[in-house]
Amino acid sequence: MNTKTDVKMYAFVLICTAILVATVAVRGSFAADLVRIGYVDLRVALNESDAGKRAKAELESLIKTKQVAIDEKGKTVEKMKGELEKQSSVLSGDAKKAKEEEIERLLRDYQRLVQDSQAELKKKEDKYTETIIKELREIVEKIGKEENYSVILENVEGIILYSNKDLDLTERVLKKYNELKAKDNGKK
Repeated sequence: MNTKTDVKMYAFVLICTAILVATVAVRGSFAADLVRIGYVDLRVALNESDAGKRAKAELESLIKTKQVAIDEKGKTVEKMKGELEKQSSVLSGDAKKAKEEEIERLLRDYQRLVQDSQAELKKKEDKYTETIIKELREIVEKIGKEENYSVILENVEGIILYSNKDLDLTERVLKKYNELKAKDNGKK
């Protein structure tokens, strides 16, 4: 099993146990007023937010741009290989070796371009994700404080197997986040 998932599951169980113990200790309707729980699916909020959709569109545009450059470089390598095959019988040993070395150099350049492109895309995706998730967490914290929540959980990979839908704050967080970002974009 995934260690990260195990740690999250363990933390989730600890939080639930603590809430249960607190509820039992206080007892009665007073406990219901004390303990307020909600959860948010940050993955959904990330993907459905306006900022998340813009980031995804920017990444897709960058992917297309990079793919064009990669395809051009790949065609050049294939063309050179084809030329070498056609000319192989008429080329001298030195000329053939020089062509092979040039093809190898182009192939290394092609592979480096692919690796660099993948690394750049991953870095941009991570930056976008980190920024948006940080901002979403700030919104969750604000809702938690303003509305007196005892705990707001993150529904990661279906950890919450069942809950009353009234506890799901994802849409509220998403709406507040989009409103905040719209205000920020209006100021710029």
